[in-house]
Amino acid sequence: MECSICSNPMKACFTATVVRKYRARYEVCDKCGFLAVQEPCWLEEVYSRPIASTDTGLVMRNISLASKVAGVLYWIMRERGKGRYLDIAGGCGLFTRLMRDLGFDFYWEDKYCENIISPGFEYNPEKGKCRAVTAFEVLEHLPDPASFIEETLSMSGAQLLLFSTELYAGAPPQPGAWYYYAFATGQHIAFYQRRTLEMLGTKLGLHFASANGLHIFSRTPVNEQLLRVVTGWLSSAAASWIRFRIGSKTMSDLDLMINRIE
Repeated sequence: MECSICSNPMKACFTATVVRKYRARYEVCDKCGFLAVQEPCWLEEVYSRPIASTDTGLVMRNISLASKVAGVLYWIMRERGKGRYLDIAGGCGLFTRLMRDLGFDFYWEDKYCENIISPGFEYNPEKGKCRAVTAFEVLEHLPDPASFIEETLSMSGAQLLLFSTELYAGAPPQPGAWYYYAFATGQHIAFYQRRTLEMLGTKLGLHFASANGLHIFSRTPVNEQLLRVVTGWLSSAAASWIRFRIGSKTMSDLDLMINRIE
């Protein structure tokens, strides 16, 4: 098969059993490092429950990412709580609620999940353009990440996409050596190296930057050294300071929702 990132022919890497019953063939691109499952026939079955029961890190991951994103918006994009933002494929709405609690005007969108935690803050294009979009733990679910990124930026009008996905270095890890393959759930079908994402960015005319597990595609370059600082070990304490400076939306959102009920 042809690599969807760089159009180079892909070659067989290994086979593995997913969802305990399907044999899956994994192929890798030597040019860009993209590793993907070929013809995953089980996706409709495994997405009957969009959030996998094995995702035990969901809450802590969202808390950590909220602090890092707050730092990026405040110090790198120099946002002061006046922009509009979208969390796409936002799951149960946890990240949207966390970011609103920190003072940022975030909205939710997800084609497969119910918005349980941040109801009332669903996004549609009529709300206007967004300054940035977040997409956490999404790219590993996509057979064609380029189309997703193009459509997301076009729909939202955003200049910057912040996302997370675990990267591998060197040769693809052996099947038993990397938890991120997630064979038990069958939902992870695409895997990346840094060079994969750099080439994907070039293909789309976007700049790529990455630090501390947070990746960025942007229309203009991002200072990666500054990104490393604002997403580092002080990001949690810094997020509390940002919340104080721009003002949380927790109570104003409460008033808004009470008025809607009444």
